[in-house]
Amino acid sequence: MGALHSLGLFFGHVADFATEPVTLLVLFGATIMGILFGATPGLTATLGVALLTTLTYNMSHSMALVALLAIYVGGIYGGSYASILINIPGTAAAAATALDGYPIAVRGEGGRALGLTTTASAIGTMVGMLFVVSLSPLISELALQFTSFEFFLLAFFGIIISGTLTSPDLVYKGWIAGFLGLFLATVGREGLQFYPRFTFGNSNLEGGLEVVPVLIGAFGIPQIIQVLRDKFRPKEAQKLDRIMPEFGTIARNVKHIIRSALIGVGIGAVPGIGEDIAGWVSYGAAKNSSDHPEEFGKGSYTAIVSTETANNACIGGAMIPLLNLGVPGSPPAAMLLGALMLHGIAPGPMLRIDNPGFIEEVTAILLLASVAMWISGMLLAKQVVKVLRIPPAIFMPVIAVLCVIGSYALGTKVFNLYLMVPVGIVAYFLTEMGYPIAPLVIGVILGPMADQNLRRALMVSGGSFLPVITRPVSLILFLVIILTVLSQVPAYKRLVKALRARLFPKKAA
Repeated sequence: MGALHSLGLFFGHVADFATEPVTLLVLFGATIMGILFGATPGLTATLGVALLTTLTYNMSHSMALVALLAIYVGGIYGGSYASILINIPGTAAAAATALDGYPIAVRGEGGRALGLTTTASAIGTMVGMLFVVSLSPLISELALQFTSFEFFLLAFFGIIISGTLTSPDLVYKGWIAGFLGLFLATVGREGLQFYPRFTFGNSNLEGGLEVVPVLIGAFGIPQIIQVLRDKFRPKEAQKLDRIMPEFGTIARNVKHIIRSALIGVGIGAVPGIGEDIAGWVSYGAAKNSSDHPEEFGKGSYTAIVSTETANNACIGGAMIPLLNLGVPGSPPAAMLLGALMLHGIAPGPMLRIDNPGFIEEVTAILLLASVAMWISGMLLAKQVVKVLRIPPAIFMPVIAVLCVIGSYALGTKVFNLYLMVPVGIVAYFLTEMGYPIAPLVIGVILGPMADQNLRRALMVSGGSFLPVITRPVSLILFLVIILTVLSQVPAYKRLVKALRARLFPKKAA
């Protein structure tokens, strides 16, 4: 009965949104905006969600959700345009697509490639949507058994794993970025006893740091500085041939599409990793399982179908921990979490109780966004090529103005600008030194969850950490955190390697 009820809610939301002209206008408008953000090197899906968040402040939560999910879906897909046509990924999520997409375009088959990636992206988004609606009830039931210690460990694990998997070189840089975000989250009056911390007598800091200006600064300002510094000029975009997809090619790659969709959902469900990792993992899996791996890197259609299916399926995967645990699965999902909190919606175990039908509403919007993305992609491909010929530096002053307006519009406080600029400058220098920004953002988002739940748990236990090892779920989370940290210690790696060699000795040749 529960499954039938959820199915009924899902189709009810689909019908409501699909028959409302204003909603469809917002849906297609945000999708097209997302495609343009994703297609233009220097702009990203995360930045698109961040800027649009402030424009949805006065919208109903349903309309805001339509706009934000549509720009998210469109942004992740849009990166494939620049990857295929000018060999410069519009977003990190489309980096793997460039390896084979551009050689295909050079052969004069860029339109065919875009038709296939558009269809693969739509399929990936729909598969991710199915997992959201099917797995959410199970995860919600499990999460309802959590106590404060479990929520603290879950938030801490999200920061640790994000830092571990997103560091470009040394893993400790990711951890430092995550803990810096965690520190920023402690500024202001703490939530249990209302005691001011790190406010330095400034009343503007007593309410804590506003999440949206921090996120706009962290993602927007470094991007603006980098593009203006590099004075990037795009290559001449390849001309397009027939754009309508060849469904025969899609049918021949069904096994790769299914595998890539599962990879995307799985990686999206891990906090803080993101769509770019999903694309690369899917690319590697497709190459390793291919009968003709030598074709990869030279213009393989299997490669671009696999990567684009995975990075869009990752959207649904990222929604699973976001909605059910309050832990974002990717940087754009972290921005989306900030937007939901702005609209008074608190994702987590109580979401189904506080906002019944909300998850079904999200899945309905994801379905419609995937359809809008496919239609827009088919109709606008040749127009987007013209946008790719414009140097991205021209867009940056406009983006800078939108960042300022967006930060100020939230509460109409000038202090938000004072907050956004230094955060952005610090984020830029951290990026230049090889520190990933995603863990910092995850730390800011999950900081209050970690802080309040740890303090609450210690109050209940009388200051004892014993419940961490006496409760099964908390013990599992604790051991996973310890193993994650140890796995990056050289001495532990050598020990594991020695044990593996002793237990599974190689046979002599």
